[in-house]
Parts: sequence; structure tokens; C-alpha cells
Amino acid sequence: MNTSIVWLRDDLRVSDNPALLAGAETSDNLVVVYVLDQESPGIRPLGGATKWWLHHSLEALADKLQRLGGRLILRHGPAHDVLRELIAETSAHAIFWNRRYGGAERELDATIKSFARASGLKAQSFQASVLFEPWTVRTGGGTPYTVFTPFWKSCINNHDIPRMPLDAPPVLPHSPLITRAHGGQEAEPLASDDLASWHLLPTAPDWSAGLAHRWTIGENAAHERLEDFIDTRLPQYADGRDAPARLVTSELSPHLRFGEISPFQVWHRVEAAKAHGDAVVLKNAIKFMAEVGWREFSYHLLYHWPDLATVNFDSRFDAFPWGEANPEALAAWQQGRTGIPLVDAGMRELWQSGTMHNRVRMVAASFLIKNLLIDWRVGEQWFWDTLVDADPASNAASWQWVAGSGADAAPYFRVFNPVLQADKFDPQHEYLHRYLGEYEHPLVSDYPLPIIDLVESRNRALAAFAQLQGIPRAIRPPSP
Repeated sequence: MNTSIVWLRDDLRVSDNPALLAGAETSDNLVVVYVLDQESPGIRPLGGATKWWLHHSLEALADKLQRLGGRLILRHGPAHDVLRELIAETSAHAIFWNRRYGGAERELDATIKSFARASGLKAQSFQASVLFEPWTVRTGGGTPYTVFTPFWKSCINNHDIPRMPLDAPPVLPHSPLITRAHGGQEAEPLASDDLASWHLLPTAPDWSAGLAHRWTIGENAAHERLEDFIDTRLPQYADGRDAPARLVTSELSPHLRFGEISPFQVWHRVEAAKAHGDAVVLKNAIKFMAEVGWREFSYHLLYHWPDLATVNFDSRFDAFPWGEANPEALAAWQQGRTGIPLVDAGMRELWQSGTMHNRVRMVAASFLIKNLLIDWRVGEQWFWDTLVDADPASNAASWQWVAGSGADAAPYFRVFNPVLQADKFDPQHEYLHRYLGEYEHPLVSDYPLPIIDLVESRNRALAAFAQLQGIPRAIRPPSP
């Protein structure tokens, strides 16, 4: 039997999935596998919120595959070992996957590709998760971009239009039984883990009720959300995206993070809206696609600087005088009990729903880094654990942007004032009231007093930054 393996990772969909399509077109028997790999060197374990999303996304994917005649195989362990065993079990002739861009992931993929080809298998990877491969976008001097605007202009002006999305395979060739390569055993079903045995869902306590209320997960839900955005939210996007109380953002980020929808599908759906829309739609579509461009830029950075989540992009910040560890202040920030309403509302939105409005993310991050003088990596790790869209590229790049240590970063002396931000973007305090019940009734409120003075802490942050002034900005060289 001509058997191919399709190894899925952050591409949990059946449409516009080039690896899945290649496997379906070149085999009599297709083995689709997801490997829970939290043991390979350098692979970052998922956070609690993304584990919750992954569980439900795999359930949705298994149903989609079954409807096409296939089956999702679940295995856990170091991916290299798991795949070698699976190749031996199935006598596979080929293995396909869609590319990832982190350093450890690329090393793992290269190792598996080398093993497969040395064993006589066809091994092929595909572009499926970014519109522009990171190594193809270069400055005139041949170096990676470190500023967003020229990067995005280069993408849209100097590169081919992103390819059209691919259809899902009409059917998945699948044999319910396999014959072991050795031992003369009779044909038997291919073993698969029970998803529940992975313990991805929280139990003690189960904090996921708010997430379940907030999100519908899976490929179908991702496309429904995209259509809702195009039909009802896109015309308001440019003017309303910074107002946290308004529902005008796309809310596609967790679906993109797990690959339930591809950036190619988003690009071409927005292009279709532009073609049939007016000047208002055009303006808003350009603004929205620039946000998709920030995701592309983040992966560009991650590819060239794989330690983006742990090392200052600007090495001057290696000498930054972070304040002494303050567990009480950190806990207040994490729990939304700082006494600073916009920060607290955002942190409570995060805890309740697994997401936070982007404007408020910047304010909450700035407060942690600059008012509390807590290292940006502490905040990045907290978001990694609590966001359903915790993305290995965007999360790290955005935290470094706010910190001032990153590519195209906000200057460190830009300290978001949470009070002014709330007055400007939530003037009726709708967002504050939505998440701060006690704030809504101040006469009977137990809302905490501010844990820090905003003016004094801003001055302290600027004084700390002054210690770095005079040192030339030093961008770390990209990985070879």
C-alpha cells in the first residue's frame, strides 16, 4: 500500500492545507498525525489557554477529517522519535508538513527531513502559515528588515501576489487497518492516543467557563468569524479598532495562531471585499491588512532572531536597571487589582475570556514594564500562558515593541498613561464597567487604591532609561 504521512502542527484545517492536499494526491493511504511535542529541545511548551484551545481545535479537526473519509492520529512525545516509529509502523513512502519558523522548530524539521530522505522517503514541506517567506523579504542591502513600514511596503510592492487558497481534498484515501512491517502480524487499526489522556483541559480548578462562553473553535468557526468581520465590522475598523468597548476587530488571531484559517484565505477574502466595496471599505481594508502585515513582520523577526522571546533585540537593554522583584505588585497586575482601572479591566478581560483588546494590551504591558519596572519577559510569559492567541512570533515581538527593546520599537520614553488612554478610547467607561463591577458603583466600591503613583513611576522609568542614553542602539545580528 502506498502510504503517506501528513504531520500537522499549527495548521489545523483541511482547506488551503498544501501538505494535506499533497498527501491526498500522492497516496493510497493517508495517515494524518498530530504530535503533542513538549520534549524536543527548544520547543516551548504551550500555555494553559492555548492547551484549552488546542483540545477543542483537535476535536473539530478530527470531525472534519472523518467527514472526508480520513482519521486523525494522535501521538505524544519527541516528534523525531514519534515520527520514526510511525514511519516504521506504516511503511510510509512519503511525509509532508507545512513549515514553521522558530529556530528549534526549523532544526527539528531539518532533522526529520534528513532522516526521511536517508531512509528512502520523500519528505516535503510547504508554505502555508505566512504570506511571504521570511528569507525572501530583504532590504536593498540584502539584510533582514528591522522596521515594519518598509518591510510591509516591500512585501506588497516587490513580491508576487500571495497565491490563491487551495481547495480541501474531496476525499482522503484512508485504510482503517495497517499491516505491520515486521512480525507477520495481521492487519490492525493504527494506534492513536485518547485526546483526554493529554489533560489539556483545566480541572483543578476549571477556569475555562469564560473562554468557552467567548469562543467557538475550529475551521468552520474561523470562516464564520471572517465573514462576520467582512460584512459587519470592516467598514468601522480603522476608526473603531482602538475603542475597547466596540466590537469591530476581526477576532481572528487565535484561529490564525492554530491555523484553523490561513493568511491566504484572509488576504483574498479581503481583496474580494475591496473589489466590490467603496472608498470606505478600501480604507478600512488597507488598515486591517497592515495588522496582518504586523503578524508577517513578527514571523520575519522570529525567523532571523529565534531568541526573540528571551533576548533583547536591542542589546543596550541588557544593562537596563529593572526594579527589584516585587511579587505583590506582579500579582496585583496579573489579577487586575492594581487600582488603575484600564489596566485592571484588561487583565480581567484576559482572565475571563483568554483575550484582551489590543489597545489595552499595550497599556497593560507599558504599565508592567515602565511603571512597575518589571522585566518585559515576565509579562510575555504571563501572556503566553493566558492568551488563547499566544503566538510565538507576535507575542514576543509586541512585548519587545512596548518595552522599547525590540525592532521598530516604541521609544522607551513613551509611557502609556492609562487614565488618559481610558478617557480617549473609552470615554463613557463602557469597557471599564464591563469588567470592573465594583468600579461601576464607587460609593459602595471595594475597588483597590492605586498600587503606584503614575507620575512618580513614569519619572522613575525615564530616569532608568537615561542610564542607557549615549549608548548607540545595538541591534543583535541575525542568526546565520
